[in-house]
Amino acid sequence: MGFMKIYVSKHWKLFLVAVFFVTLEALADLLQPTIMSHILDVGVAEKRLDYVLRMGGLMLIITAFGAVAASMRNIVASHVSQKFGTELRRDLFEKIQALSFANIEQFERASLITRLTNDVTQVQNFVNGLMRIFVKAPLLCIGSLIMAVRLNPHLSVVLLIVVPVVSVLVALNLKVGFARFVGVQKSLDSVNRVMREYLSGVRVVKAFNRFDHETGKFQQANIEYQNKSIQVTRLLAIFNPSILLSVNFGIAAVLWLGASRVSNNQMQVGHIVAFVNYMTQILFALMTISMVFNLFVRAKASANRIGEVFDQVNTMTWDANTALPTGRQGCQIDFEHVSFSYEGASGEPVLKNINLTCLPGETIGIIGSTGSGKSSLVNLIPRFYDVSSGSIRVDGVDTQELDPAKLRDRIAIVPQKSILFSGTIEENLLWGNEHASREEIMQAANMAEAHSFIAAFPEGYETMLGQRGVNLSGGQKQRLSIARALIRKPDVLILDDCTSALDTTTETNIKESLKSFASGVTCLLIAQRITSVMDADKIVVMDDGEIVGIGTHEALMKSCRVYVEIFQSQFGKELPHHVKAE
Repeated sequence: MGFMKIYVSKHWKLFLVAVFFVTLEALADLLQPTIMSHILDVGVAEKRLDYVLRMGGLMLIITAFGAVAASMRNIVASHVSQKFGTELRRDLFEKIQALSFANIEQFERASLITRLTNDVTQVQNFVNGLMRIFVKAPLLCIGSLIMAVRLNPHLSVVLLIVVPVVSVLVALNLKVGFARFVGVQKSLDSVNRVMREYLSGVRVVKAFNRFDHETGKFQQANIEYQNKSIQVTRLLAIFNPSILLSVNFGIAAVLWLGASRVSNNQMQVGHIVAFVNYMTQILFALMTISMVFNLFVRAKASANRIGEVFDQVNTMTWDANTALPTGRQGCQIDFEHVSFSYEGASGEPVLKNINLTCLPGETIGIIGSTGSGKSSLVNLIPRFYDVSSGSIRVDGVDTQELDPAKLRDRIAIVPQKSILFSGTIEENLLWGNEHASREEIMQAANMAEAHSFIAAFPEGYETMLGQRGVNLSGGQKQRLSIARALIRKPDVLILDDCTSALDTTTETNIKESLKSFASGVTCLLIAQRITSVMDADKIVVMDDGEIVGIGTHEALMKSCRVYVEIFQSQFGKELPHHVKAE
């Protein structure tokens, strides 16, 4: 929970203001039983109406004073807790944004969502309560003890028994409850994960009629969450009544002892009434403290989970003074003995001893079977991951010395899976360049063969898209993704099998547009179809994480067995001239 120090340093002044008002409210509550005692023992016993009215008026003034203090502490507490929650969510989101993929993959996506929402809310609620009833409860408890002892030391013997018993119950509650609250949050992660998977794959679920299967998965996660929550509720059901019973026994003991002393003229009735009121206040305070510990345990579990994210040290480092050369279009990219594993140096490598040079203005086609490492190769260029061994140089600069944000400013990527966001078509295209004009947007859309279908919509570029572009076809989403990359006007353009949903004619038109647009751009084109890469300046053939061939289509047909096998699997054993005719 070390991250809390930052927020304490920001908000401690207003926190103390809230505590000040809570203290005033507690003092108002503590004075009233004593005043009531005086009213009974003096005003009522001696039949002094003026004394009753005077002390009654004082009680009203003190009550009003306490109400004003309570209102002020509510205002301050709400302001501080809401601001704290907003800042914590923002900082946690920014921390997640700044982490590398290697860091993020240590957490489940559903768990990160829970930490960003429910866990932050738990901590925020605790902070809010801390400035309201949580501080008041100990003040009221200690103050009531002091006032009760001052009022009648003989009856205070009861407190010597009740308070230790309740303290033990609260300590047991704290010890037993922590692990259970951690379990509740993890179960909530599971519920979020199942729901997130279902919503992401709802079309597949419907297509295969897997409703019962998904319902069963959700029910299992939901029942587990229910069972964990019931365990916590049972814990509260045991401890809270136990505390209530202990204090009520104390009140009964006070009444019994007090009655015997009143009958012997050793005590006045007002003292018993006041003492019972203080015991009631102690009961309220102890019940509140018990609730405080329960909320503290839950907040502590949530804070630990949030802290796990803040404690992550970015696996990527760089030299802030290192920058890429400017003033020319395109970049030279050199892979030098590159090996890479998603599990780090000790894991099974998905890329092995890669040596490759991509020259400025060159179009590099990358082809290979599924799982051969094509996407892993290009994902190393923008530093989505760092190499396990070897180096990647962009214009002679090792990428591990470059700030990833500055490096990615020079690169545009069209991912294998088209990702669009809620908003208008224009807003999605402006992701590539937020300062692009409408003319530049339309130019990029034309090159990506997207303008025609955009113009066909009644609202054109202002057409609203659902999350992930659900109201578009696969081909339309791919064309918008290509347009978004072209608006960026990058030095390096990476196309990761982004034309798989396009027909041959549309793909050909896009490639022709790219030739004129990207004449000086280093372009890496991953594809499954040989026809997509056969006219590239250079074709890289990958198999099982290794480069097994580099060259033109004609050269590879003569020298690379894997390339020939891919060709034959797509076109049979026809001669190459059939392919040239495509």
